Amino acid sequence: MAYIISSELCIGCGTCEAECPVSAITVADDGKYVIDNDNCIECGACAAACRMCVDPAKTPNHSECIR
Repeated sequence: MAYIISSELCIGCGTCEAECPVSAITVADDGKYVIDNDNCIECGACAAACRMCVDPAKTPNHSECIR
């Protein structure tokens, strides 16, 4: 399963990029982040670190913006 960062929900904070152990996440021209699926090892570190989409009724770090 390839990970995808939602361009609608990404705020460009860079948290996911910093957590990626293989540097598969880069910033695009629009300031949003994208995942290079050729380099992604699907470890889930980006999804676990994502600070967006946090609903107080859900678990902290709920990561709907990375799926």
